[in-house]
Amino acid sequence: MFVLAQALSAAARGAPESFADLAQRISPAVVNITTTTTVAGRTGPRGVVPEGSPFEDFFREFQDRNGGDRPRRSSALGSGFVISEDGFVVTNNHVIEGADEILIEFFEGGELPATVIGTDPKTDIALLKVVADQPLPFVSFGDSDVARVGDWVMAMGNPLGQGFSVSAGIVSARNRALSGTYDDYIQTDAAINRGNSGGPLFNMDGQVIGVNTAILSPTGGSIGIGFSMASNVVTKVVDQLKEFGETRRGWLGVRIQDVTDDVAEAMGLATTAGALVTDVPEGPALDAGMKAGDVIVEFDGIKVADTRALVRQVGNTTVGKTVRVLVNREGKTQTLKVTLARRETAEGTAVPASQPMDEDAPSESLEADILGLTIAPMSDELREQLELPASAEGLVVTDVDEMTEAYEKGLRAGDVITEAGQQKVAAIADLETQIEAAQEAGRKSLLLLVRRAGDPRFVALGLDD
Repeated sequence: MFVLAQALSAAARGAPESFADLAQRISPAVVNITTTTTVAGRTGPRGVVPEGSPFEDFFREFQDRNGGDRPRRSSALGSGFVISEDGFVVTNNHVIEGADEILIEFFEGGELPATVIGTDPKTDIALLKVVADQPLPFVSFGDSDVARVGDWVMAMGNPLGQGFSVSAGIVSARNRALSGTYDDYIQTDAAINRGNSGGPLFNMDGQVIGVNTAILSPTGGSIGIGFSMASNVVTKVVDQLKEFGETRRGWLGVRIQDVTDDVAEAMGLATTAGALVTDVPEGPALDAGMKAGDVIVEFDGIKVADTRALVRQVGNTTVGKTVRVLVNREGKTQTLKVTLARRETAEGTAVPASQPMDEDAPSESLEADILGLTIAPMSDELREQLELPASAEGLVVTDVDEMTEAYEKGLRAGDVITEAGQQKVAAIADLETQIEAAQEAGRKSLLLLVRRAGDPRFVALGLDD
């Protein structure tokens, strides 16, 4: 037992006796950031007394004497770190957003004004530049992908405006998502507080593996749940900001959703891996022949786990690159060649809410109760009520039984069913035909493509035996 314990102890990397040597070596590259912003003054005593109050003139005079109507200066504090000897500094976008002036304070003394090279609100990263008389001490990025849960890390910054401070802890979790499309956060219990935003998270080699961005706390102070944007995300953003002053992410041009267990069963898929295409507006994917209902299982030679993984992979791919995309279409795999466009350019492009209406589609006027839904064929009256374009087609959900699976999965009156079993439906008979086909094929559920305010999603509803 003793020999085994010794072997295990030798294999594991123990806690360092002290972090002092590491802190001393890398501290000179960590900076405090002070921003100043002009805030407009009040135009009157509104919010203090009701308009027309007999005290209105009194409060207006009081505010005038105390500068209430004049613009005022507001300051904020954050952290950052130098990544090159010629003065490039990385911090959070929210630290410097809207600032009129940015001042960098160095660990070894001295201050320098900074200019903004570029920002990326999607990852909350900003790149600044200072001009110094001599080369500045700097730190390098490490590979965040090799960081393991349980590894020691050290956070540095300016918590609560108290000046340079060091805290240590471990990697608590990896690949955390908060609210952004490109989120890849390292969770740590190293103390991170307000003012630490934009500061570095170091590994024990003194490399930056994360940018401290957020905390989870009911009190506003550290409770041991902090989040740092992974360096492998940050480095790509920084490189683009340095070269272009902006980000240039790849854009595939599809709307997607995760493949759930019931959707996989309805489509006859063996696994839930991949990203299910719900809509293909004008863009690279449409030009390459991609269709709604395709499941993207591989992108540029890398298997797709889910929608989040695909979005990040596409975004990290060079604009203009032609990639191979493997899709599962109606049970068979097919390879498409897609030339990626730029996401930032495409984000302002309107996405069509629906496909053109089939002029030969039969018209109906009767409602039907199917799968817990009361549905009716599309009509000019329904298009007007739902504010849909004249081209909108499909079956309109007019009511949903609240005791059914359809209600549990979020279907509501006003939704439009445009496909069932990956086939277009324009009449109630079309839906009934797809239900019969699914039952004959031994399927336990039917896949519906549902649109709400133009936004599509797939929903699998169980079929009665």
